Amino acid sequence: MKVLLICNSTKGGAGGAAYRLYQNLQGMGVHVQMLTQNKEVDDDAVMVAPKSKLVKLVRALERLLPNQTLDHLPLSFYPHRDRATFSLQWVPDALASKVAQLGPDVVNLHWICNGMLRIETLSKLQKPIVWTLHDMWAFTGGCHLSDDCDRYTDACGACPRLKSSKDLDLSRWVWRRKSRAWKDFNLTLVTPSSWLAKCARSSSLFKNARIEVIPNGIDIARFKPIDRQVAREWLNWPHKKKIVLFGAWENNYRKGFHLLQPALQSLSKSGWQDKVEVVVFGFSQPSPRPDLGFKSHYLGRLSDDISLALAYAAADVFVAPSLQDNLPTTVMEAIACGTPCVAFNIGGMADLIEHQQNGYLAQPYQVEDLARGIAWVLEDGNRYQRLSQRARQKAEQEFALELFARRYQALFSEMSNDIKSEFCNEKRTATKKGL
Repeated sequence: MKVLLICNSTKGGAGGAAYRLYQNLQGMGVHVQMLTQNKEVDDDAVMVAPKSKLVKLVRALERLLPNQTLDHLPLSFYPHRDRATFSLQWVPDALASKVAQLGPDVVNLHWICNGMLRIETLSKLQKPIVWTLHDMWAFTGGCHLSDDCDRYTDACGACPRLKSSKDLDLSRWVWRRKSRAWKDFNLTLVTPSSWLAKCARSSSLFKNARIEVIPNGIDIARFKPIDRQVAREWLNWPHKKKIVLFGAWENNYRKGFHLLQPALQSLSKSGWQDKVEVVVFGFSQPSPRPDLGFKSHYLGRLSDDISLALAYAAADVFVAPSLQDNLPTTVMEAIACGTPCVAFNIGGMADLIEHQQNGYLAQPYQVEDLARGIAWVLEDGNRYQRLSQRARQKAEQEFALELFARRYQALFSEMSNDIKSEFCNEKRTATKKGL
């Protein structure tokens, strides 16, 4: 069985998950290759997606465009649009011929936007496709997370992201292209969270598709509990304070820092002021420095797993106040380190956090309940030990890399065997007909 993974990147949430899957399938003896647009790993077996003469011309034209790509150019007709990522995927690519050349039995798509794969290219791959969805883009008219909009259950249009009041807008155009290109096209979808599976099943594009839930995996031998005082010694963090940790790879509104701030201020006023310090990783210290109610430290981006694992293990609680999220890797890493997590009960958080078992799920966007959850985790030492133990146990049972890879291997094998069986049946039928 030959498997080809296709992903825009080898880093970040989606890219990191795809590359970990590639490595572990390889370690299990599966014949697997990976094709990416942005290769950020030193791995000769990972290939960079080819560029046809037309694609090269497109990239040359893009150098003449001020601060945007050709794929995003139509968005300029919506100057008041929400600045969240919105992908059109209309620019030609050269992937179909490369896939045909590599000859895989199964193609596993991951995050394919930023101009990597045109919508109409999918049906030209002529291979069984497993598409791992890391967000909602596959079944929307262009947005990657829809917030409260459910227009993807119909045909999009009048898009809130575009600030459009017209049904026949850019989002309807993207939705129609997907509907035409993927009509009667046999796709198997994989979602990392139950929430995203539910969204996909409710969509007009994938309501009849096969959808499997396979959580992403992380290296639980690297992300593991470490003696908290030892970790703090390494990081030069205070030993006698409770540490509240927050992390996001960028200062992204969706990650909820604007809700964390008033929650921490509320916590400070409720008697925790001299007992807690806050540590933030992922983006540099803002200027002016926001008042979080506690002494705070900004670590910037932690680019290696060892530093991340130390930070999680040194903290008393990890807070992820996202407005909408799939299966955030940061929460998965934190619980693997035995650190209880507090988040709003949105998206895929419930797949990671068992309320009052390994953390706390606050009512969506209720700042006071978020503060209450942080206090609940910190206030009882005996209860805290149970939370920490269950957090680690959850990671071992559901998010180990070997389990992650074996689930995919079973799915790929099933699809490969189905194709071989279909081919044999066709061959027998042709023989009987004397062809």
